[in-house]
Amino acid sequence: MNFLNRTNSYVSVVELGFYEASVKLYTELTAKGLQPGSAEWNREIEAELAKQRQAAAARLWPEIPQRRYLCFYPMNKLRGENKNWLQRAIAERQRMMREHGMIGRHYAGRVIQINSGSIGFDDWEWGVDLFADDPLVFKKLVYDDALRRSQRCYGLSGAFLSGSLFRRPIWLPARKAKHRAFA
Repeated sequence: MNFLNRTNSYVSVVELGFYEASVKLYTELTAKGLQPGSAEWNREIEAELAKQRQAAAARLWPEIPQRRYLCFYPMNKLRGENKNWLQRAIAERQRMMREHGMIGRHYAGRVIQINSGSIGFDDWEWGVDLFADDPLVFKKLVYDDALRRSQRCYGLSGAFLSGSLFRRPIWLPARKAKHRAFA
C-alpha cells in the first residue's frame, strides 16, 4: 500500500508493578523471622506470586477499551549519577508509586490505562497507553502526574502520540485471527 508508511514502532509486553505487594510481603516475612533466600522465604514468595498472577489475569491480558481517543508515550525512570531511581529505598519507591497510582484513581471512569514493559525490547522501560472519550483528560492527567515527586524527580517521558480509535473492528486477514485491530 503506497499510502501507508511505517514511521515508528514500539515493542513491549503488558506487565504489572508489584511495589505495594512486594514491600508488604517482604515486611511480613521479615517480621516472621524468615531469612531472604531461604527455602521457606522462597516458598512464601512463590505462593504470593501465584496468588497475584491469578488476581491480575484480567489486567495482564486486557481488551482494547472501547473509547474514542488514545494516547501513548514511552517512559524511563532516571538512573543517572545525580538522580537514580534504583538508589532510593524500596519503601520510598513504593510510596512514590502509590502516590503516582492515586493520580490515576482520580481519573477512574474517564481514563483507562494499560502499561507495558519494554526493557530488552525497545529503548524505553515502559509504554503507557491511555484511552478516553475526551482527549482533554489526557492533558489533565499527565499534568497532574508531572507534579508528583516520582515523575518530577525520576521520570522521563518520550514523545506523546495521540489519535482516534474507530469503532468499526477490522479483522486481521491472517489465518482466522483471534484478535482484532482497530483502524
